[in-house]
Amino acid sequence: MSADDDNAIERITDNRLPHYEPYGWHHWPEHPWLAYQFRRGLGETQEGGGAVSEIFQAASRMIPGDLESWHEEWLRIAERNHSRARDEEKAGHVRTAMNCYLRAADYYRQAEFHLEPTDPRRLPTFEKMEACSLGFLTRLNPPGFAVDIPYEDGKPICGYFVPTPFPGERHPVLICMGGLDSIKDEMWFMQARGALQRGISVLMIDGPGQGGTLRRHGVVNRPDTEVPIGACIDWLETRADVDPARIAVCGSSLGGYYSARAGCYEHRLAAVIAHGAVWDIFDMWGDKSDDFGLAMHIRWVFGKPSMAEAMEKARAFTLNGHLQNMRCPFLIVHGGHDVLTLSAARHTYDYAHKHGVNVTMRVLTPEETGAEHCQHDNPTIGQEILADWLADIFKIDQATLLRAAATAMI
Repeated sequence: MSADDDNAIERITDNRLPHYEPYGWHHWPEHPWLAYQFRRGLGETQEGGGAVSEIFQAASRMIPGDLESWHEEWLRIAERNHSRARDEEKAGHVRTAMNCYLRAADYYRQAEFHLEPTDPRRLPTFEKMEACSLGFLTRLNPPGFAVDIPYEDGKPICGYFVPTPFPGERHPVLICMGGLDSIKDEMWFMQARGALQRGISVLMIDGPGQGGTLRRHGVVNRPDTEVPIGACIDWLETRADVDPARIAVCGSSLGGYYSARAGCYEHRLAAVIAHGAVWDIFDMWGDKSDDFGLAMHIRWVFGKPSMAEAMEKARAFTLNGHLQNMRCPFLIVHGGHDVLTLSAARHTYDYAHKHGVNVTMRVLTPEETGAEHCQHDNPTIGQEILADWLADIFKIDQATLLRAAATAMI
């Protein structure tokens, strides 16, 4: 894939039937943005975020290109799973209820995705998603819980903290965050589950411009992400079960910029992961107009009424002149046929390497799958790569960890 292919997501393929591309299943070739989002939901089924047949059932009932039918059909299967979760919980079928809550959470996330920020259905749909996420997380052992991390006066960073299920007094932590449109709840399917499986607790957050922090509190994004990540570390350091010397951050998609920038100046971080690298937001989107497929989200997240004004703000969102300040190990995980951008990942790696940063880059190929943006076509392989790297950085012996867990259960 060349730099000329960087924005292939907008390309309408010659094959107009549903088919497989190097970046995964392409359901509606004439509507590539919706096909991309569908691919995202389809991939997350393998991490518990849905059932393949339910998702194809919903797609079969959608009017291609119609955002209202997109909302209605995702909502239909979300409500079905939410209702079943409550019924199974009453019957004492806790494991089935948890599965249904997790599927419903991801379906609600899809149903909410294309609603306008001012749509009165948006926040209620989002909060149903959160209720279902907590229906799942609070029944884990040990249970996860919601947290409001002090940030701005009366405007906290919304998050979930999930302790690792392995024995020990103080554990490493991964701060998990999304990007432009991914949110704390989706991090379970993209980052968090893999970390927990390897003995790493997780703090899944909605930073400025994300999820509940944006929707409930109106907090838009900012370029100096070391400030909100610093607030998260402050909170983590108050917990007796956290090892303050082993706190890392991972950002997916636009979060690849957020996490890297935080690592440049927040030197309490022991490791940084860019799950999809972003070098410079203006370089990536500076020429996009208000009809761009992500324009609605960009305007909302940046807190600007037009793409032109959002992109003026975006000029400050660059790693140029900052990345050389990173002191901790840095991993870039990137799809080799990323439909949003690939050259930015190479630029980020080359700059970091040139300036002496301990940087590693892993590019996934179409043959192994996971070549889509943030491995949306196969999020499991993305989680495996980033979590294994982090476990190695934290010197976690996974075989010993599993034996200790087995011994603790006897």
